[in-house]
Amino acid sequence: MSSGEPYDTERILTLPNVLSFARLLGVPLFLWLLLARQYDLLAVIALVFLGATDWVDGYLARKYNQRSKLGQVLDPLADRLYILATLIGLAIRGIIPWWMVLVLVSRDVLMAVVVLPLLRTRGFITLPVHFLGKAATFCLLYAFPMVLLGAGTEPWALGCRIIGWAFALWGAGLYWCAGLMYVGQTLDVLRRFPPVGKGDRPSTTAAVTGSG
Repeated sequence: MSSGEPYDTERILTLPNVLSFARLLGVPLFLWLLLARQYDLLAVIALVFLGATDWVDGYLARKYNQRSKLGQVLDPLADRLYILATLIGLAIRGIIPWWMVLVLVSRDVLMAVVVLPLLRTRGFITLPVHFLGKAATFCLLYAFPMVLLGAGTEPWALGCRIIGWAFALWGAGLYWCAGLMYVGQTLDVLRRFPPVGKGDRPSTTAAVTGSG
């Protein structure tokens, strides 16, 4: 299975976690800009800036040994909410079709309804984030700002639309590939570990990677 990152701290108030919280708070701001005011350029700037914190908080966590259990849950949660908010906002505006929403949301439904409940029977909260999943998230976070810019009538809109949809389709494919990989990891966990009770749960990352 893929190697996961170890935890450095149990602390909640760390700089990477603060950035992840800020990213969560940016979701309603983005939707307000996109839907209530239709300030598309500001919405794009918000998406790019807040999406960039996904890389920054990971870098800071590794550099300053602030990788935490909360961070490994909070970081992907913020990513998922940004993608979901962007999808729904753009679909409501008619900029992307609803089938794209269905393709991406159905993957998250698979994780939430099937994968996570199975992991909990073995005492796991989540799986280590894999590079493939991060690559998919990167593609999607930077695809939709380009798609939004491509919805205009400016001379450069067509180029943005082409680039944006190329990233979106690649990102959707990688998103599902990562999801199926996590399903495989979950099946491996089910084979390797017996069901556990609430008081006897293994260390999530160490157990999955076999380092515990």
